[in-house]
Amino acid sequence: MRTLLNVIWLVFAGIWLAIAYVLAGIICCVLIITIPFGIASFRIAAYALWPFGRTVVRDPDAGVFSLIGNVIWFVVAGVWLAIGHVLTSIPLFLSIIGIPLAVANIKLIPVSLLPLGARIVDVNEAETFYRR
Repeated sequence: MRTLLNVIWLVFAGIWLAIAYVLAGIICCVLIITIPFGIASFRIAAYALWPFGRTVVRDPDAGVFSLIGNVIWFVVAGVWLAIGHVLTSIPLFLSIIGIPLAVANIKLIPVSLLPLGARIVDVNEAETFYRR
């Protein structure tokens, strides 16, 4: 079922969202000082392509630099990417088959707003990540 949802997601929303994240990552890497943001953006682009079966967990070891970076990211790119998620979820909610895809799109908003200090892991690994 996850594979079917991922394929449908890829066609209707994933490719466009991944392109947006890749563009944000390229811009961040060109500016050199924001390379960590670019790397995070590329990581989220891969997640946006194939989200079902994976989840986002917060890294408990993330420090103050992660917090500062998230504030900068939120202002520069996070808000715009979150708006992209909302705009792509609206037509998905309007169709019956697209409702699970729209819910997945909304679940991507927290990581698009605050990517630093977050890890994308397999759903089966999420429980073991929290036990550490």
